[in-house]
Amino acid sequence: MTKRIISIIVLILVVGALFLTISETAPFGEDKTTVSHRYIYNGVDETGSANLVTGVVLNYRGFDTLGEVTVLFVAATGVGAALYSSKHPVRKKSKVEASLIVRTASRLLFPMMLLFGAYIFVHGHLTPGGGFQGGAVIATAFVFRYVSDTRYSIDHVGFTKMESASGMIFAGLGIMGLILGGYFLMNVLPNGTPGELISAGILPIIYIAIGIKVGAELTGIIDRMMGVET
Repeated sequence: MTKRIISIIVLILVVGALFLTISETAPFGEDKTTVSHRYIYNGVDETGSANLVTGVVLNYRGFDTLGEVTVLFVAATGVGAALYSSKHPVRKKSKVEASLIVRTASRLLFPMMLLFGAYIFVHGHLTPGGGFQGGAVIATAFVFRYVSDTRYSIDHVGFTKMESASGMIFAGLGIMGLILGGYFLMNVLPNGTPGELISAGILPIIYIAIGIKVGAELTGIIDRMMGVET
């Protein structure tokens, strides 16, 4: 009981110290428009991204984006651990098979949906979208396959390798910027001409890595859920 009380007191002190530090750094009610002005008026020149949202997400607050990707990774790991039953889970066959039209349409639309998802995160620095949105579209394509074909399953080894490689690329680029420039995810490549496909330095590479990682993780979660006996 004493340990719990001490732990609660320490937690309150730590949280209180954090709030006090934040309030002193950015007092409540103070004009903070200088931050938005920096993004709006200097964002394109500093990041090379025609999409200001991408410049903010992957440059100004790139470390926070790494945290978001980590949260998704932890969620995928938790689902995998909770639903893990055997090395080769047996998927429960649905009593109602999809019609021929649905099965045929899924095979035809599947590659198009993958291409559309890739298009979204490859052009994330130019148009609305990005790695998370593109990855979600890719995962949706696999949902379509699962719904239309009860025997469909993914290669878990291959997906795990893709997810790990993309995560390492993201973290590696961030550390490279930290070493060469002094802060995490600093752009170490030329910005190029804003509005062109090859521009914005490392931002397109980061979005490609995030898109692959998010797509692989969400698909893995879906596959695990589809393999659970109900």
